[in-house]
Amino acid sequence: MPIAFISSPLDRQAGVRTHKNDVTGLISHPEARLVKIAGDQVVFRHGKLDTENTSRETEAIFLGLDDARRPWFATHANIAEPASGTELQGLRAVMLDGQLQHDELSILAQARSLVHWHERHGFCANCGSRTEMQDAGYRRVCGACQAEHFPRTDPVAIMAVIHQQSILLGRQKSWPPGMYSALAGFIEPGETIEQAVRREVFEEAGSVVGDVRYVASQPWPFPSSLMIGAIGFTDHDSLKVDETELETARWFARDELELMLHKRHPDGLTASHSYAIAHLLINEAMKLI
Repeated sequence: MPIAFISSPLDRQAGVRTHKNDVTGLISHPEARLVKIAGDQVVFRHGKLDTENTSRETEAIFLGLDDARRPWFATHANIAEPASGTELQGLRAVMLDGQLQHDELSILAQARSLVHWHERHGFCANCGSRTEMQDAGYRRVCGACQAEHFPRTDPVAIMAVIHQQSILLGRQKSWPPGMYSALAGFIEPGETIEQAVRREVFEEAGSVVGDVRYVASQPWPFPSSLMIGAIGFTDHDSLKVDETELETARWFARDELELMLHKRHPDGLTASHSYAIAHLLINEAMKLI
């Protein structure tokens, strides 16, 4: 699959994280790589991913070992005093421009999500005291009440819905003009994936989904979601769009979707970028109509 962020080459070495001496040795490894993240931006140096100087990083997050057994780390970038030749590029733009290989994009997804979590969990949600990083970045501990905090991933259901020979897509006002995509929404506590698919489609488009089939998943580091892709089936084509959630939603026939996917629609309509799981879902749904 060509979608982004799913092809990480890293062996995460979870057993190493709790051993400080082992992590320190990896940080000092002569071929260690360190990616630097500032918000949703990535640090590049002279047009290449900046992966230099891990030895001075005392709080680097250990990401894992690549196929060449080189350790990879991530850290928050201090952009107040940028080094010569450095620049920041948004991760989304890096993905869309195809500047990096899929393996590197996947490493950046892991790095961005973890750095973002640490930036927002410096204080304990239980008592408000400062927390400290442990386990090479996969745990924070409160020194006052000893509460433990772990990185989180937010599950999102995303779905293409089929009715006979048509597929339901929607669009949000903030999207580029003419772009349509699969419907999506966060899975709520106590809810299965199938229940989330049915609820989100009914809430956003007023369509009642019956059968639900899982297709694939995609980490989405904006900031830290897991997109769980599915295809839903409905016996009815009536729609009632919630305009607080969507600008519009409609059914598309196969021929029209082909034009949208290849950016040849006469009205300038397009579907999701090929790096997004929505693009994959549309293609998979088209095989069934």
